[in-house]
Amino acid sequence: MRILVIGAGAVGGYFGGRLAAAGRDVTFLVRARQAEVICEHGLRIVSPHGNLTLHPKLILAHEIAGFYDLIILCVKAYSLDAAISDFAAAVGPGTIILPLLNGMRHLDLLTGHFGEETVIGGVCFIAAELDKDGCIIQLTGIHRLVYGERTGGNSARMDSLHQVMQGAAFEARTSDNILQEMWEKWVMLASLGAATCLMRANIGEIEAVSGGAELARAILGESSAISTACGYAPGAAFLARTEKMLTTRGSTLTSSMYRDLSKNAPVEADQILGDLLVRGRKLGVATPLLEAACINLRIYEARL
Repeated sequence: MRILVIGAGAVGGYFGGRLAAAGRDVTFLVRARQAEVICEHGLRIVSPHGNLTLHPKLILAHEIAGFYDLIILCVKAYSLDAAISDFAAAVGPGTIILPLLNGMRHLDLLTGHFGEETVIGGVCFIAAELDKDGCIIQLTGIHRLVYGERTGGNSARMDSLHQVMQGAAFEARTSDNILQEMWEKWVMLASLGAATCLMRANIGEIEAVSGGAELARAILGESSAISTACGYAPGAAFLARTEKMLTTRGSTLTSSMYRDLSKNAPVEADQILGDLLVRGRKLGVATPLLEAACINLRIYEARL
């Protein structure tokens, strides 16, 4: 299976790098500057599961020749339009696009360009970031991919994809209800992002003050209410895990959006919070805390 990974940042570089190290036929579609850095220093991963440096196959957009079997899309949502233009020539009749973006808006954009059949559902769970030298730093031990047909159930191509993902030094599984899992991750990301960005603090700092834990629970309640109104009620086990994550005493957990904000970098405010709020408003869901967090982030973005 010929695999094209779009982006060699924290997510694409990590999972694509692990696949390449496991002997899969992986090529990274990158920008010229990133290609220079990787050619000079290698693709470097620092991880609790073992460090890795490799010199993978790289390609620029104008160098694409022929179709790929699998495209793993790992860009920030605000870069999606440009990425679609870059990798469009790699999409053929049998290509599978596995997007690992946050939220749900990207599905409409991708299926509009490439058709319903080409795009499957996917979520990734990893806390990682690039350091100042372009090295991928995995911040916790979690590294998991979940993928499945958006229509539900299993298929022969999911079986083939699953076989490719096995033995690559990260957890990987198929899901017969991937949209539910995507919505639950969205609820988690929106809640964690809204709490940490609105309060400019990690979870332990929020929990430590009077009313902090209650605020985090209320934000989770708003996110869950939107998901439920949209037909994807979060499961009880998911809600219990997420509430614990948002209220753990002494936790240093933050969201990737908060880490980006702390670096004065662009954030995915509209993709993680804005789109969720639009869906909630259409269904009459009251979400004052999420609204406040989203406005706060839009003010931040306007200052960049």
